[in-house]
Amino acid sequence: MRYRRFGRTGWKVSEIGYGMWGMGGWSGSDDDESLSSLQFAVEMGCNFFDTAFSYGDGHSERLLGRLIKANPDMPLITATKIPPKNRIWPASPDSRLDECFPPDHIEEYIHISLKNMEASSIDLIQFHTWQDAWMADDRWLKRLDELKSQKLIKAIGISINRWQPSNGVKAVESEVIDAVQVIYNLFDQNPEDELFPACKKHDIAIIARVPFDEGSLTDTLTLDSKWEEGDWRNVYFSPDKLPPTLERVKQVRKDLPQGMTMPEMALRFILSNPDVSTVIPGMRKKRHVEANITCSKTGSLPDDLLYTLKRHRWERTRF
Repeated sequence: MRYRRFGRTGWKVSEIGYGMWGMGGWSGSDDDESLSSLQFAVEMGCNFFDTAFSYGDGHSERLLGRLIKANPDMPLITATKIPPKNRIWPASPDSRLDECFPPDHIEEYIHISLKNMEASSIDLIQFHTWQDAWMADDRWLKRLDELKSQKLIKAIGISINRWQPSNGVKAVESEVIDAVQVIYNLFDQNPEDELFPACKKHDIAIIARVPFDEGSLTDTLTLDSKWEEGDWRNVYFSPDKLPPTLERVKQVRKDLPQGMTMPEMALRFILSNPDVSTVIPGMRKKRHVEANITCSKTGSLPDDLLYTLKRHRWERTRF
């Protein structure tokens, strides 16, 4: 496993982190299998684990707590997220701070997450949705600074809304946050335009999420793919969206080098960008852990392939 500097925090994080959304109750998830996969990731050098209260109403956080307890001598880095009070994702442009993250709500959910993980401190606390307009109201920052002084949290981050990478640049430029989490993959390349340069300038860590585009870039979906009721993928890959997505995957497949899988190419595309601090694929099975972490060993893609893959950029603004 290779490690990268996590912005101005100075932490050394595994460049392949662990995204724990799928362990919060997605169809096909199993706690024993999840814990086994998490432990295997630790043994392979993964030290960055990203979860959220909203992943199964704390279920994913509790799994992370069990992992931490099982590895008391390992310096595992914990990242979780506060849900918006109104439970609306993404936050609308006209939403007020008091509707989403009033100070008392922030503090309440930090304590809830600490309890779920049976921890005394959270390394990185993140807002689970964001609007740069909230920078005009510093009550959220004052409360987080108070909690940081109490050593309940160590660093602050924002999880940027899907397909809105520029809606976070103001927070980055203010230098009051330590990290951003943003969707970045073969299709969603637009964070490179404005967000990544700002993060580099201000030494803000970048967490790349959704590296496989919710599954399309694993090259395992078909027109007949179905999921259980309540599974997020039913929304993301609705009947009107799945066919054009699969057509784009077909075009990506044409650029796949012999002997390389599409998930490997998708991860190595992200790892080829030195601005990224860590990428957090979901990994519910040991074989996925091994395959994904092995990408850290193989390293960046060849420059000519990276240039070719730029053509798969997909400008998306809404569902």
